Amino acid sequence: MSAGWPRVSESALLDTPLGRLYDESTMELFDTAGGAHADQLRSAMRAWTTGVAIVTASHEGKQHGMTVSSFTSVSLDPPLVVISLSKDSQTHQLVRRAGAFGVTILAASQWELSERFAGKVQSDGDRFRGLQTETFVTGAPFIKGGMAFLDCRVTQTIRAGMNTLFLAEVVAVRGDDHDSPLVYHDRAYRRLEE
Repeated sequence: MSAGWPRVSESALLDTPLGRLYDESTMELFDTAGGAHADQLRSAMRAWTTGVAIVTASHEGKQHGMTVSSFTSVSLDPPLVVISLSKDSQTHQLVRRAGAFGVTILAASQWELSERFAGKVQSDGDRFRGLQTETFVTGAPFIKGGMAFLDCRVTQTIRAGMNTLFLAEVVAVRGDDHDSPLVYHDRAYRRLEE
């Protein structure tokens, strides 16, 4: 197998059996039918630089949140975003029940909040303890001090392996753009340099 990712032409995809890719530079076929090995995929995804956000939800007096990097804008008209949450997470359960969630996009100075909501800091289970929060339309809590806030109502759920994709309409948005964003790359927080 060649080093790095194989170059694959569109015609190669059409001319090879389903689930196999052809590397023109080495004349090798790569079996993709079984999917990428989890460790290889995890290693490759470390090259992907992302912003950091906290997804929160509230339902019947319970609130929870978690740090995510699997969040993206899908459409401006209508305003749609998507998040990916592990089916085993408390946040997943609350988002599913509430049919809504909030996204707080973190500033570079908020890396400790990212750690807290990623479960890397010991707590009594209440990740919101001592934090100032606010709500907009759906009742999802937002953490004050974030760079931007998106209040979202779920429009569709899609099963995706061990996760669920929640496609949602943005029903309220606010940006405070006062700091540089918190960035995550290769298992470490980074700050954008201008």
